[in-house]
Amino acid sequence: MKAFLIFLVLLVPTICIAEPFVIIKTDMGNIEVELNQQQAPISTANFLHYVDTGFYSNTVFHRVIPNFMVQGGGFTRSLSEKITGDEIKNEAANGLKNERGTIAMARTGVVDSATSQFFINHANNRFLNHRSKTTQGYGYAVFGRVTSGMDIVDAIATVATGRKKGMSDVPLKPVMIQAIERLEKK
Repeated sequence: MKAFLIFLVLLVPTICIAEPFVIIKTDMGNIEVELNQQQAPISTANFLHYVDTGFYSNTVFHRVIPNFMVQGGGFTRSLSEKITGDEIKNEAANGLKNERGTIAMARTGVVDSATSQFFINHANNRFLNHRSKTTQGYGYAVFGRVTSGMDIVDAIATVATGRKKGMSDVPLKPVMIQAIERLEKK
């Protein structure tokens, strides 16, 4: 009986806690993403805070590199940077890998500098995975994966890009994130 109760205590949280889903509504189509709050609780909570406050509405994918990634969540159509909240702890050591179709937190060269920006891996990017606790080896925190709409990511990755406002790889015609919303899965 004691073993059965221990089994239930360990099993029930995994059955009852459904991972959250979001839908990224773009002017090129929708991308559905399953977040991984169990392995990336800080990144997931941070992302959902921005989702719930409408922060991502009318932002753009401002950095697009085919066979690498598409990045957004921090700039308006005119490439004005949005004011964000505090930086978060980097969870790149969570075991999740930067594989095609995963979503990860973008950051500067400082390990714990992610705020609102994210990217969707357009290819397997092993070099972005956590390798060590050094600045060079820390990696980028994956916190979810695309479950539908990878064809939209593929289409975004093919848009013409250039330099704008001192940034490289900016779509010449803005790729708008109209909104990101929670998606109820049944």
